[in-house]
Amino acid sequence: MKQFIKMFFASVLGVFFSFLLLFVFAVLSVVAIVNFAGSELKKTPKDSPILKIDISGIITEREYYDPLNLIFRNYDINSQGLNDILDAIAIAKDDSKIKGIYLRTGLVQAGVSAMEDVRNALLDFKQSGKFVVAYGEIISQRAYFAASAADKIFLNPQGMLELKGLGSMQQYNKGVFEKMGIEMQVFKVGKYKSYIEPYISDKMSDEDREQKSAYLNSIWNIMIAGIGESRGISADLVNEYADEYTLFSAPENLVKYGLIDSLVYADEVETYLKNLTLIEDDKDLKFAKPTDVIAGNFELPSGAAVRNKIAVLYAEGSIVSDAEDNMFSGTSISAKNFTKELKKLQGDSSVKAVVFRVNSGGGSAFASDQIWHSVRELGKVKPVVASLGSYAASGGYYIVCGANKIVTSPSTLTGSIGIFGLFPSGKQLADKLGATYDGVATNKRTLFGEQALTIPFLNAGVLPARPLDEDELALLQGFVERGYDAFLSRCKEGRDVAGQSISKDSLNEIGQGRVWTGTDAVRLGLADTLGNLETAIAVAAKMANLEEYSVDEYPTIKDPTAKFFEEVFGSSKIHFLEFVLGKDNFEKRRLLNALAKYDYRQAVIDWR
Repeated sequence: MKQFIKMFFASVLGVFFSFLLLFVFAVLSVVAIVNFAGSELKKTPKDSPILKIDISGIITEREYYDPLNLIFRNYDINSQGLNDILDAIAIAKDDSKIKGIYLRTGLVQAGVSAMEDVRNALLDFKQSGKFVVAYGEIISQRAYFAASAADKIFLNPQGMLELKGLGSMQQYNKGVFEKMGIEMQVFKVGKYKSYIEPYISDKMSDEDREQKSAYLNSIWNIMIAGIGESRGISADLVNEYADEYTLFSAPENLVKYGLIDSLVYADEVETYLKNLTLIEDDKDLKFAKPTDVIAGNFELPSGAAVRNKIAVLYAEGSIVSDAEDNMFSGTSISAKNFTKELKKLQGDSSVKAVVFRVNSGGGSAFASDQIWHSVRELGKVKPVVASLGSYAASGGYYIVCGANKIVTSPSTLTGSIGIFGLFPSGKQLADKLGATYDGVATNKRTLFGEQALTIPFLNAGVLPARPLDEDELALLQGFVERGYDAFLSRCKEGRDVAGQSISKDSLNEIGQGRVWTGTDAVRLGLADTLGNLETAIAVAAKMANLEEYSVDEYPTIKDPTAKFFEEVFGSSKIHFLEFVLGKDNFEKRRLLNALAKYDYRQAVIDWR
């Protein structure tokens, strides 16, 4: 007994010291972050004649903070918010201190629609008479689409420019699953719902080939038309250059083609910028970042603007029922969180209208329906205008179809009204391994889903060990079809509210899981008008009869320091629960929790 007590208290003491060490580490890390952030702020120039924008790295709807970048100063992958870039360009247009924009272009991870927004913002900026100069060393196709709006585009003498067109390639795993002894049983509605094809086929279906060819060509035509217009060459010629795959073309040829103005080094571009701004001393050449410009433009709104707010609610990522916002892994659209946000906006009397900005390829059908309901309820109280980002398809369209109005960019991928379910069977694999099953039950379907294949000793893998029988197949197909019918009903109700009356039969023809561009969506009545986020805000203001208003962004981004503490102590809590419950019991509870939240009906776009 004494030995047990000694061991118990030793264990408790060990846990206590673990928490203490984690706390000390957290405090030191936060201090480092604050010191680093403070040192960066001190370096911010007060009077910078040039706004410098990086069209490279990861560009999301809003910036999310990765503390690892701050702690280890890892700037190999740049991450920034599209909203900051667009706001800074708009402010710089009217700021007399800023003489022009310098674009540093490179490899960028962002949707074509996002690059189209940047390009249009630059074209608008040029109406002020100010310059836009772009420079790159390796310029990706999407970055070039945005940068083509510049007055001058410079490339490093040993640089590369990518023009190759748009395509879609994916791996089909039917043969892989057959060799493994796994059968994929599929339940879907929509002949164009192609997300599940790689699981059950060895090639692209005719329907998927049709829809992808249509929307890829539509988006590509937007890109080459814009590039051609800005560069003074025909779209057909841009297409010919893309056929050559310009990435490996001699840089001199890119100048000859008219895609690039000149081949220069980075320091020579800075000399060019000094001449444009009449600066002689190198020390006087200063650049402002988008966040600097936004911070420097801050002023308190008037009383009327404070009382009259338009809320922009950003939703980006996969749609799930419940997911903690993890600062180390980007974003998701949690029904649990977003229904709360929408409810708060509904009850906020200072918020007169809401713009729901969505960039999502979909996810859980159940979670999508919960968000749809909250959007619809909010729309009964105050105007809700949906603004579609690069993707707002399948579940991404589901959550916005209840809005009072829908605004989309021409190159947005949207629609994909369809639902599927996927149920793997490991019977052949179980037979190969020699696993057998036996049990008792009171009813016919009591053991549905209970026959799971696991690998002994390794305790690895949880896979249904038998295929569904005909009755079960019919049950799940009916389950998916009810989800599709609900999807159509939600779309019809929303389109009726927006004044775009479409019958369910017509929506069924438009639906079938087919992906459309924003241009097609407006033509078909799935969206109301073409435009960007600013267009949606203007529509919302008009619907709410607002002449003077302020724009607030939601959800509120948590301070990086606070999020860091949440992550540290959240991780500590997990380790503590593992210690108290034991690893096996903890993993079982975590699995049960995950299964309780899993939606067997998925509404996801295949945009690969």
